Amino acid sequence: MKNTAADTDIDSELGDEVSDFKPLTAQEAQDWRQRHPQLSVWRIVVVQAVAGVLVSLAAWLVTGRAVAGWSAAYGALSVVLPAALFARAVVRRRPGGAAAAMVGIFGWELVKLVLCIAMLAAAPKLVPGLSWLALLAGLVVVMKTYWVALIVRSSVRKTD
Repeated sequence: MKNTAADTDIDSELGDEVSDFKPLTAQEAQDWRQRHPQLSVWRIVVVQAVAGVLVSLAAWLVTGRAVAGWSAAYGALSVVLPAALFARAVVRRRPGGAAAAMVGIFGWELVKLVLCIAMLAAAPKLVPGLSWLALLAGLVVVMKTYWVALIVRSSVRKTD
């Protein structure tokens, strides 16, 4: 197989990237950890639960109907309960390396999605007088709290 000019350019670019790599010293690693603190998955689940309570109360107060509040709460629970199950499964330490961890994450993500869909399918039987609009509001507001976590995470103090 012949090496073309394009192959040589790609090889030299990759070589430049590899030669630019410099491992961090212990002090640099410590500084990096202080600038980028780890975000607890449990904190996100708690924030989702609080958002669910708030949207449920708002639905009840805006409509004046308790069923709207219960519907919004059930929509929020349809996100929080699977997220809590996922968080519990993901934070457990298991032997097997990175590949096993990735398979576990994808497997539990599938479980999370199936549980959420099953809860939504069961909603008409479990919430008498269900308000689909309020349920959807609870579901969407709680799902969007992931964005809040990303925004909070991006506002971590930087020294650069």
